[in-house]
Amino acid sequence: MAKGEFASEHRDNYLGFVWAVINPLLLGLAYFLIFGILLGTSRGIDNFITFLTAGLFTYALLSTALTSGSKSLLSKMSLIRAMQFPRVLPPLVSVLSAFVSQLPAFVVLLVIALWDQRGQVGWSWLLYPVALLIVLFMGLGIAMLTARMVHAVRDLANLMPLLVRLLRYVSGVFFSIELQVDRLGANDVVAAVLEYQPAAVALTVVRETIWNPAAPDPVTWAVAGGWALLFFVVGFVVFWRGEGSYGRA
Repeated sequence: MAKGEFASEHRDNYLGFVWAVINPLLLGLAYFLIFGILLGTSRGIDNFITFLTAGLFTYALLSTALTSGSKSLLSKMSLIRAMQFPRVLPPLVSVLSAFVSQLPAFVVLLVIALWDQRGQVGWSWLLYPVALLIVLFMGLGIAMLTARMVHAVRDLANLMPLLVRLLRYVSGVFFSIELQVDRLGANDVVAAVLEYQPAAVALTVVRETIWNPAAPDPVTWAVAGGWALLFFVVGFVVFWRGEGSYGRA
């Protein structure tokens, strides 16, 4: 189902699947011009291109979990009413199809990192697939949780785009949270909340593998893994408890 949705998304385009690579590259270029050059968020960040594209590509997966994932039950309501199948499939497929479509971009990200860092590669690159899996499971949990919430209260669907924009500006997608906290003189509690909230820490674990490769921070990975496990387990349990209500309203 995930591969089918990805194929249907690009079926009518002249360039077909090539857009899976072109779109994230164009998005990265636009953000680099606006934030890196015009607004100067690249100051103090080495290899900013890798830093920025890693944040953009990773956050795209989480934003899909909040937007498409949250509406997955509503968008498949006719199918849910017509057929018997595990109701958990729509939110899972919405995130998995986004992950499949992002795979070319994540491969391109490796090429960008190699070019931007002049071929500097560390052993932490081996953890790159693990970091992507952490983000994937976090997204799956978010999709299941928000799908149940939006099915129960349809108005919440209107808040998801706002939440996506809010998280984009507080999760360090195009700036370093650590540098901004130091510049603003924020206290340790605020700094910890900003750095270890789910979206920010998801971006960090991906960046730690290929951006200025060094020994990854075990605390960051423990927190990211904890968030992913928490969202997946809680999301599955919450979604499962509402199984009997899907398709009735």
